[in-house]
Amino acid sequence: MDTVFFIASKLVGLLIRVDSWIVLALALIVIALFMEWRRLAKVLAVGTITVLLALSILPLGDLLLRPLESAYAPAPQLDRVDGIIVLGGGEDAAASRFWGQAQVNEGGDRFLAALSLAHRFPDAVVLFAGGSGRLRDTAGGAGATEADVAAQIFRAQGLAPDRLLLESRSRNTAENARLSHALAQPEADEVWVLVTSAFHMPRAMASFRAAGWEGLVAYPVDYRTSGFADGLEWEPAGHIETLNTAIKAWVGLIAYRLAGR
Repeated sequence: MDTVFFIASKLVGLLIRVDSWIVLALALIVIALFMEWRRLAKVLAVGTITVLLALSILPLGDLLLRPLESAYAPAPQLDRVDGIIVLGGGEDAAASRFWGQAQVNEGGDRFLAALSLAHRFPDAVVLFAGGSGRLRDTAGGAGATEADVAAQIFRAQGLAPDRLLLESRSRNTAENARLSHALAQPEADEVWVLVTSAFHMPRAMASFRAAGWEGLVAYPVDYRTSGFADGLEWEPAGHIETLNTAIKAWVGLIAYRLAGR
């Protein structure tokens, strides 16, 4: 059932991307022209261009992401930490595998925050959760996992091997939570900190609580939004990517709630 949910989520993820809608609109315009439905082709063309202009200038993704990023306060006050959980997604496993050197992506703040907390609380265990979230790796043969890359990063920064727990089989947030809990077996009175991107935190916290984690403190990082006026600029790729992230985050949160994950 987990694999079915995973595959379905990936397929839905492709369908809800803004760039997928744009490609579909362009395909419909071409079909309309071939069928000599000129009126329909004109309407579709004008509509597509108008939407593209709006997406290129307006930071619409920020408006959708901000409620998610505001759900938990940044840099919560911590007096004691027994364990630090870092969710995969801040590393680039494919590039790391290709170049033979650990590479991070726009979510690399997860590693910076985890290392900062690890130095601040030297007795805390650091647990990284992440296997491969790519659909093509479902049948196996993924090569280096997210956990493999994370291990390189943490060890290169001087984290002692006996402080590091690696969960390398999870493919999504629900599996992150369930498999991490089984690996760490946290005590009821322990304080664990969960580090992930701010827009992902609401879904992550819900999944970890559903998996039985107690005493969990949200430590959101990797904020993607700013003031609306700051985002008013010609940035087609950036605005569309942020909107894709926002749509995926909201659809994922709703789907997880409906599935009890």
